[in-house]
Amino acid sequence: MHRRTLPTLAAGLLAAPALAQEKFPDRPLRLIVPWPPGGSADAQLRSLAEIAGRALGQNVLVENRSGASGTLGAQFLATQARPDGYTLGQMHMSVVRRQFLVRNPPWDVVRDFTHIIGLTGWLFGVCVKGDGPIKSWADYIAYGKANKGRLTYTTSGIATSNHLAMEDLMAKEGIEAVHVPYRGSNEAAVAVASGEVLSVADSSAWAPLVEGGQLRCISVWTAERTPRFPTVPTLKELGYDMVVTSPYGVSGPKGMDPGVVRVLHDAMKDALFSDANKTVRGQFDMPLEYYDTAAYQDFIARRAVYEQDMARKLNLRID
Repeated sequence: MHRRTLPTLAAGLLAAPALAQEKFPDRPLRLIVPWPPGGSADAQLRSLAEIAGRALGQNVLVENRSGASGTLGAQFLATQARPDGYTLGQMHMSVVRRQFLVRNPPWDVVRDFTHIIGLTGWLFGVCVKGDGPIKSWADYIAYGKANKGRLTYTTSGIATSNHLAMEDLMAKEGIEAVHVPYRGSNEAAVAVASGEVLSVADSSAWAPLVEGGQLRCISVWTAERTPRFPTVPTLKELGYDMVVTSPYGVSGPKGMDPGVVRVLHDAMKDALFSDANKTVRGQFDMPLEYYDTAAYQDFIARRAVYEQDMARKLNLRID
């Protein structure tokens, strides 16, 4: 009896460390945010990391890696990070789009990442000078059609989601508009308030100027009207089958274990729907854009096709 029992006991003791090693996570995780601290995405993801970390039983440490239009984090995930679930990063539209804008694509966004969860996006809209003659979207379109090449709009950069959406809108209306990119959303909004540019098409950095009367918002690009500006119509209400929020999520390196992905997804989903994260999103007018793992993978694949088509149509290059 002793001879039969001891080997069984020994086998159980030997298996215990292996089982412990398989527990995920058993050490802190790293979440790469490819922007400087203090912005809307940084604030939302820091909140998400803190809440998800409590559920995971490990700290989720945020690491800011800004530069290269917010693609340095993706570069690290695609080329250096191990697919063990301990290094994650924000996945956003500039990462999806970049491979179609450069001669030597740095990654294939569908194949070179493990897409885990879709989270949120931004409130985009078009604003004009508060005391100017344009009072509505109809006025804006009428001006563009009557003044060929004189309708100007500013964004926070070339080949951004809002730039592409405006090109799409102007093409639908047959308007020749002039794009005037600025370095950031705040600068773009101020340029319109000061009369340098006719309009701004960007995320809600313009909101304080609208509330202060320096700007007038004439359209928002969310699926429904935003509570902060309930009188401003959506693009859908204006007759365009378009919703533009530039959704982002969290992804990891390719080849991650499905069980690890499930653990991460569930922790981040609970964090996303928490009251604390909802409050942060509300501060920046960020609409909920939740996708589970399968839906987010499908969204990225479909979005890549759209981005490729737009890059070809507009002949966009950044190198």
